[in-house]
Amino acid sequence: MLSFLPAPLIGVINSILLAINTVFWCVLLYIPALLKLVIPHKGFRVLCTKLIIWISESWVACNTGWMKLTQSTDWQVIGADNLKRESWYLVLSNHQSWVDIFAMQRVFNRRAPFLKFFLKQQLIWVPVIGLAWWGLDFPFMKRYTREYLIKHPEKRGEDLKATRKACEKFRYTPVSVMNFVEGTRFTKAKHDKQNSPYQYLLTPKAGGAAFVLDAMGDSIETLVDVTIAYPNGAPTFWGFLCGQVPEIRIDIRTQNIPEHLNGRDYTNDAEHRQNMKTWLGEIWQAKDKRLTKMLASRSEGANY
Repeated sequence: MLSFLPAPLIGVINSILLAINTVFWCVLLYIPALLKLVIPHKGFRVLCTKLIIWISESWVACNTGWMKLTQSTDWQVIGADNLKRESWYLVLSNHQSWVDIFAMQRVFNRRAPFLKFFLKQQLIWVPVIGLAWWGLDFPFMKRYTREYLIKHPEKRGEDLKATRKACEKFRYTPVSVMNFVEGTRFTKAKHDKQNSPYQYLLTPKAGGAAFVLDAMGDSIETLVDVTIAYPNGAPTFWGFLCGQVPEIRIDIRTQNIPEHLNGRDYTNDAEHRQNMKTWLGEIWQAKDKRLTKMLASRSEGANY
């Protein structure tokens, strides 16, 4: 509707709308989050969690509203109708831009359980949204470098313990646990440094997904494999706010997680580590071929 305006003006408008929307819903979210903290009754906490999720979904819905108001992006989404709100999902996706998160939230919102991301521990101090992430039970992880673990071997396995503790909160309310298994956003420089075997992807890291399955193997049975393509190139977040993303393509596929990958100790089981890497490698190989097709059809407007 307002996409005819100059791109910088659209960017300013969307920045203001995003900020107002975020502050408004976060302030509402703090109330049940703090109540959940001070009243340690399990049933009451589950009720507060459901209210917090409703507030968060409303935030996403309002974000979708300003996108529709100011942007003319062509959204092509396949497979969203297969999602169910009452399921527990492990969600894996390729990662190219911060726009990926907003795109996935828009597509998943009120079709599947609210997406929960693993975050670096320092992000809890981000103004406004850090406390909101805490209220949403986003897992905050403290990662140790290889060098640090060599000097402090007693810290080995701490990340798995933290994952198990975080995932305990997910057992009572359906959840989509999101993991960008490439570990970082795709760039040509990172691709070349890794000598990645894939054309459009970085090499996946199995640890994060394995820890979730170890902690929640009896709850999560379904993988949601998300492939995101930007036919005109991966956008910056500012470019997205300015409405300069002509097209976003998202392919969503669900599959059962092999039983032998659930509830296994990734840290101390070499066979399991290899099985996880093989499984992810097969998924990534198929995803790379899918991306090739999705991007090759950009000029023809074909149904990929």
